[in-house]
Parts: sequence; structure tokens; C-alpha cells
Amino acid sequence: MRIAFLTAPEGVEQIELTDPWKAAVDAGHEPVLVSTKSGKIQAFEHLDKADTFPVQEVVGETSADSFDGLVLPGGVANPDFLRTDEKAVGFVRDFFDQGRPVAAICHAPWTLVEADVVRGRVLTSWPSLRTDIRNAGGSWVDEQVKVCDHGPNKLVTSRKPDDLKAFCETFLDVFTKEAA
Repeated sequence: MRIAFLTAPEGVEQIELTDPWKAAVDAGHEPVLVSTKSGKIQAFEHLDKADTFPVQEVVGETSADSFDGLVLPGGVANPDFLRTDEKAVGFVRDFFDQGRPVAAICHAPWTLVEADVVRGRVLTSWPSLRTDIRNAGGSWVDEQVKVCDHGPNKLVTSRKPDDLKAFCETFLDVFTKEAA
């Protein structure tokens, strides 16, 4: 499978990018780093700068139909930036419109809220997003990982870095079944 990992140029929580990326590679899939600008992205470990990673494709120059699924890593600044970029929001919305699976962890559902794709869905996130998700018409649950199929696609969500093992196992299982 070819899996898009969408991040802003700055602010992604590094472990929420690298752990799912490694899990995808270890499972024999092709992860692709997509961002809103070419060059490199700057990852963070909480509020401290961490590593940089090369952007492989740019939103607006690629499309959802060239991927089998989408992973949205968190970090507070990352989804906050993405939700203000029309092309990034449209890219995310296209995965839902095309029925392709999406996985989001921690603060990443902010981008889903902006894309108006949580209405009628059940998901989890970092607890501070609970009200935003409810206000957008979704139902929030406090679970390690949640798979929702009440919509055009499968949506996998998790709360925080401590949930990464379950998140990675679940999104890979869901994406593999959806690609079959």
C-alpha cells in the first residue's frame, strides 16, 4: 500500500510520525511524507525541536487517489497549521469522499474537524479536543484506539503517544483489509 503521511512544515510530534512510519515500512508498505511546502519538515518532541524529514510530495501537486490511506500525526502546532491551509483540508476531505481509510492521533482530529468529516462519527483524541469534536457533530470517547465505520470510510483514532502501539497495529490492520 502507498500511505500518505500529512504534516505541516513545522510542529509534528516526532514519535507520532516515526512510529507509524516504521510500522508501515516493517509491514511492507510505502509511506510518503506529504506537506504543504517542499523541502523539509521540522518535527518536535513536545515543545523542543527534534529531527527534520524530507518532504516527498506537496499538497496541491498530489491527490488522495494516488494513495491507499492517510495517516495524520499529531503535535499541537501541526494540525493547527494544517487546518488553516485550504489545500491540506481539501486533501484530507478527499480521502473521506473517496472512501479511503484515515488514521489520526492526538491533536490530529483538529484537521478532521476543519474538513467537516467528523459529523456522525465516533472518535478519540487528546482530551482537550473533546469539545471541538462534539461541536462538529462527532461523538468523543476516551479509548486507546477507536475504529469508526459510521461513514464513507474507516476512521482510526488514538489519544496520545502512549497509544502508539495499538494505533499502529490497528491502522495497519484496517488499511490492509480496506485495500484487499
